[in-house]
Amino acid sequence: MKCFHFTNGERREDEDGIVSRVSKVSWARSLSVASSSMDATRRSEFDSFSREVSDSGAGFYEFLTQRRANDLRVFTFAELKSATRGFSRALLIGGGGFGCVYRGVVRVPDGGRDLKIDVAIKQLNRHGFQGHKEWINEVNFLGVVKHPNLVKLVGYCAEDDERGIQRLLVYELMHNRSLEDLLLGRVPYPLPWLTRLKIAQDAARGLAYLHEEMDFQLIFRDFKTSNILLDEDFNSKLSDFGLARLGPPEGLGYVSTTVVGTVGYAAPEYVQTGRLTAKSDVWSFGVVLYELITGRRALERNLPRVEQKLLDWVRPYVSDSKKFHLIVDPRLEGRYCIESAQKLAALANRCLMKQPKSRPKMSEVVEILGGIICEASQDDCTSQTGSGNDEVKEENTAETDIGSTKQGNKSRRTVFNIKEIVNLRNRSIGKLDWRNWTPGLVRTW
Repeated sequence: MKCFHFTNGERREDEDGIVSRVSKVSWARSLSVASSSMDATRRSEFDSFSREVSDSGAGFYEFLTQRRANDLRVFTFAELKSATRGFSRALLIGGGGFGCVYRGVVRVPDGGRDLKIDVAIKQLNRHGFQGHKEWINEVNFLGVVKHPNLVKLVGYCAEDDERGIQRLLVYELMHNRSLEDLLLGRVPYPLPWLTRLKIAQDAARGLAYLHEEMDFQLIFRDFKTSNILLDEDFNSKLSDFGLARLGPPEGLGYVSTTVVGTVGYAAPEYVQTGRLTAKSDVWSFGVVLYELITGRRALERNLPRVEQKLLDWVRPYVSDSKKFHLIVDPRLEGRYCIESAQKLAALANRCLMKQPKSRPKMSEVVEILGGIICEASQDDCTSQTGSGNDEVKEENTAETDIGSTKQGNKSRRTVFNIKEIVNLRNRSIGKLDWRNWTPGLVRTW
């Protein structure tokens, strides 16, 4: 069996065996790279690709071709060049194996008049062999699927000129970048707990639509934090359909395919056998839930070896209610509801069941998340998440006594528990951040 393909800044091999290196720029992380030969690019890319997918989905190609002309605008290269001021580096917002991503402004027809909109423009690298198959994949799939929690593809450009092949994709601009940027990046303020829950629910709605609400099933195959983009109101939308595949035909339980994806997110049965199902996406969703809880990456090589794999690290803490708070993102500084965090972890565990059939459908996940959000919104338990309710009450009482009687230093004092700090405050960058640590009150006799 072929090695699992990397997309986390490591060397990666695509379905045709071409090796690439992916930039760690956040926008580039949402460009999953797998290439195909460009020798045949002057043929009809859409026809050849769609014949391939039509074998596994009757009527899909006909449905797709009927919708694409109405839904996507075909831009000229000159239009997109003008929109980005000649692909100015000042408008560059990302880059990677696919090429570069620019911010721009384009005009689109709207009720008989042209409307200016902000967009993100991905440009395929003319001198490379990466991203061509994903480019075709995204035009095909995003020209069909429409949902509030899927990023909107405005249009595309496909031109051959004297300088080479020009392949571009034009998306709606997501102003708050990706979940990876705000959850795992170096940002001044952490994502609030309730916002994390709502982002998870939005992403779950997107997957539920792909799996259960269309005439055909789509398996996303590369669900991760960098492929969850956020608009100005922190509504989340799934992006990057480059690795998406049609679900199995009726009568079959899975699709056999080359294993591609991102290390740390792919379901184990898919990695081992190449058998792809919608429950593979459910597993990946469970991993992202733990990233939301902990504020850590699924795989972080800068941490001590025992903490590099997120799922291995959280396992001993999840089943112990007195230790559970040790895995919650320390940057929240206690501003979350411990009960909702535990319920979210329980949902993540269901998504991470070893047997794919035991994992819930995404529609069920959406419903469960709705209940967790409702309880978290009504529950005013966002002040502390200590190791058990009794300890929380004891510390709060101690602080009150000290503040009111001002006797101080009789039976309690503030100390630095170095071992606990190192274990809890290790960030994904592998360094200790003293600014995020708050000393507690402990007994000294």
